[in-house]
Amino acid sequence: MSRISFVPVSEWTDELKHFTAADSATELERGITRMLAHAPGAAMGPISFGAALVKNRTLPERLIELLRLRVAFHNQCRSCMAIRYLAAQNDVSEDDVCSLEHPAEAASLDARERLAVELGDRFACDHLSIDETFFDELKALFSEAEIMELLMHCALYVGVGRLAAVLDMTEDLPEGFSLPFGRNNSVTPTSGQPVVVR
Repeated sequence: MSRISFVPVSEWTDELKHFTAADSATELERGITRMLAHAPGAAMGPISFGAALVKNRTLPERLIELLRLRVAFHNQCRSCMAIRYLAAQNDVSEDDVCSLEHPAEAASLDARERLAVELGDRFACDHLSIDETFFDELKALFSEAEIMELLMHCALYVGVGRLAAVLDMTEDLPEGFSLPFGRNNSVTPTSGQPVVVR
């Protein structure tokens, strides 16, 4: 059960309701916003950051979804792992998601996807290893603008994903993803039947 109570949508600010399309969203789509709504002004920061990355995305949806799911595993964010975004649904199969267990060996990942996932791994688990040599590898496959976009996605997924994991928001998740957050309750993006959201 979530460690912070959910704020009913009827009590959200008009700005927060409008920006998140809360009235037409499912409970799962409302996600962490149900708790962020306790501090609605501050909540607009991470929500706006995420929205800006979606609106201004130049990288393929598939690459971003693979990166997001890999970071979600490191964060052990159950809601992040349980969700598949509609924009990437046709490009990312559950076999692709399974391949994230060993991305360096995954035949279904191309070189850019593999390197983006490695960036996510390093950002989430060993950010000090992202050195000049690794940036040279990134620059061989991505433009500097794309590298900045990747890094901003990593920052969003690591930061907000860990916040969601610590808040232990598991009430609306499918079976397999609803184990409580903790060191001995590890789950993967393939632990249950995922839910597609917009």
